[in-house]
Amino acid sequence: MSDRLPSLRILVAAAGVAFAALSSSAHAFSDDEARTAIIELRKQLALQQNKHDAAVRQFSTQIQSLQQQVTDLRNQIEMATHQAVPKAPENGSQADTGGATAGDPQEQSAYDGAIERFRNGQYKEAAEAFTAFLALYPNSQLAPTAQFYLGSSRYATKDFKGAIDQLQTMVKNAPDNPRAPDALLVIAGSQIELNNRAGAKATLQRIVKDYPNTPAADTAKNRLQLLQ
Repeated sequence: MSDRLPSLRILVAAAGVAFAALSSSAHAFSDDEARTAIIELRKQLALQQNKHDAAVRQFSTQIQSLQQQVTDLRNQIEMATHQAVPKAPENGSQADTGGATAGDPQEQSAYDGAIERFRNGQYKEAAEAFTAFLALYPNSQLAPTAQFYLGSSRYATKDFKGAIDQLQTMVKNAPDNPRAPDALLVIAGSQIELNNRAGAKATLQRIVKDYPNTPAADTAKNRLQLLQ
């Protein structure tokens, strides 16, 4: 498109020269010849203008198409990552802890209270409750699941770095926990939010490799397609 603009300017300049020449040297051309030359110049100018306008329209259409593609991809990724926050168990904590329970009723009550806050969408309060639980009962059988929900609560409050740190610790300490593959999904979602697409791809690939027969692996495969 930029290549056509100089050509257009040259023609306009040529038209000016032609008009000047016609005015100062009218005797060199007959009236018919002068009119014919002017009409031809006008045609050429109109043709160049039409080409220029068509190129501008085509370029504008291409830009709009690319912008729409970027918007669609961003929406798909956002929908996928916003699904990263898992649901808390509805019918008691045992369904979410692989059968683990606390031997101390106070310990179990503290855990259940934190889960209740998470289930109600009170993520800030849930994070505080899980932090307190882990400080009081660091060796609890419920600690890995508490760590998982603490990391998920941080994700939900947009503390993505905190979520990654917490969940990486959880997976490292309890790689066989039922929530480990889901923890990696939340880590991948946090990495996407932080624009670390390479890290997210690596995390999703790890889920597919290390936990192939889990629902998390199916989700990871779908999200990897969005990141291609």
